[in-house]
Amino acid sequence: MKIQPDILASALLVASSQLAWAQASCSPTPTYTFTPEQLRNANRTLSIGYVVYPGYAILDVFGPLQFLEGLSWPFSINLSIIAKTAGPVGSRPPPHHTPDGSIMDMSRMIDVQLIATHDFQTAPPLDILIMPGGVGDLHLVEQNDTAIEDFIASRFNTTEYVLSVCSGAGFLARAGVLEGRRATGTKAVWDFVTQFGTNITWVPSARWVEDGKVWTSSGVTAGMDMMVAFVRHLYGDPRVNNFVNNLEYLAHVDPRWDPFSVLHKVPGANMSIPLTSTVSPLQPYPEEA
Repeated sequence: MKIQPDILASALLVASSQLAWAQASCSPTPTYTFTPEQLRNANRTLSIGYVVYPGYAILDVFGPLQFLEGLSWPFSINLSIIAKTAGPVGSRPPPHHTPDGSIMDMSRMIDVQLIATHDFQTAPPLDILIMPGGVGDLHLVEQNDTAIEDFIASRFNTTEYVLSVCSGAGFLARAGVLEGRRATGTKAVWDFVTQFGTNITWVPSARWVEDGKVWTSSGVTAGMDMMVAFVRHLYGDPRVNNFVNNLEYLAHVDPRWDPFSVLHKVPGANMSIPLTSTVSPLQPYPEEA
């Protein structure tokens, strides 16, 4: 019987993943040393604010939010959804112009609405500010609407962390908070995101980038991998790893793995990055860890 090469490769990939997981599961009970920050975070309430706008990207918001929502059971977390105006905010992008000057009317798209609990004037003090991307960003830039950038700039010094997902990095750049920092963003519209700001070291090949209090991710689903890394940073591996495994989510843990920078031929990208990867469940810990 002749085995097709692609079937053989797939079988070997699955076998290697199963072997790695079996070895991890059979290894001695892992030990973990919590950092002083992780111990402090476990015993206080963190105030997290998501900034949204018409045309936000659904998974930019709800992907990372799945991890925060689940971890708000063992840990104390308050969530604020913040927009220019409190109330319903839809995911349907407003009309905007394409590069050739024609109007892009996306009114036929599904409009997934969430409720902004606060506007920029009533938002509470925040420990963590999260900025998602979305096609609606194009409309805001066209209208020269800087309300979001003004809010980010006004809150930056009083937050402990600021995160962006996908084209959300463009908001941070326009707000001036990326100056002197390394950052990344979506590779699908890399030129759009990286045109903003000054003195920013844009990293072309990165799933996410951590630079001090600022974490920025590549496009959409990369925000979920960044959030897994971020909550492990906040709370430590034991509770986070077990929760992520219960979601049956396979997180990429190497921030340098960025096949989409290769796929989209981003200038300066590491073209030797493989387009495929092997991911496994995170190291499990005893529930009492």
